[in-house]
Amino acid sequence: MNKDIYIQDLGRKDYKETWDYQEELFKEILDIKIKNRREGTEIATPNHFLFVEHPHVFTLGKSGDFENLLVSEEKLKEINASFYKINRGGDITYHGPGQIVGYPILDLENFFTDIHKYLRLLEEMIILTLAEYGIKGERSEGETGVWLDVGTPFARKICAMGVRASRWVTMHGFAFNINADLGYFDYMIPCGIKDKAVTSLNVELGKKEVSMEEVKEKLIKHFSLLFEAQMQEKSVLGS
Repeated sequence: MNKDIYIQDLGRKDYKETWDYQEELFKEILDIKIKNRREGTEIATPNHFLFVEHPHVFTLGKSGDFENLLVSEEKLKEINASFYKINRGGDITYHGPGQIVGYPILDLENFFTDIHKYLRLLEEMIILTLAEYGIKGERSEGETGVWLDVGTPFARKICAMGVRASRWVTMHGFAFNINADLGYFDYMIPCGIKDKAVTSLNVELGKKEVSMEEVKEKLIKHFSLLFEAQMQEKSVLGS
């Protein structure tokens, strides 16, 4: 089992360009697994973890409801946002500047074969990171992601998640609001849930801005421990 994970920080990248890159890495891992099973070889499958910050974009999961996007195509152009129907689970999600998006592209057979455990560990990574800022992150029963003040009228989501998996290979991931423009969430029904608000780390801390790099370091630290993985930086896109 290969528990080495290559980390790449893509900076600010177009959603479609990043999605294509995810698919490329995803296919690379699947092709190795198929070859191993067909030919009886034991070639190690690689694992990747992409950080990215997208321009304004709304994405709708394969089981999502288009009516949860509350703006027209003309309005999307007006607010400089794009829209994609994609192949992850979950409903509608917003990505934009000030948000850390993480895409782990892993062969879970290198770690464990349990999608529910995978999602719970991603949530735990966010919860542990929030705890370092004195904030209590929680799970909300039946709703993937990380929330604050669950079970109260003030419940609000700080991190959304949606993944795809095939033959235990994952793609897509999480969107963690750090310095996000929360106004963009008014253009949709977040994750199709009408009665809960959305928040961002800087709002919760009462700060104008929180260091994105500092948060990424904390996320990687917790991810590495939770997955018992060795994280290695890989700085060049596609290298």
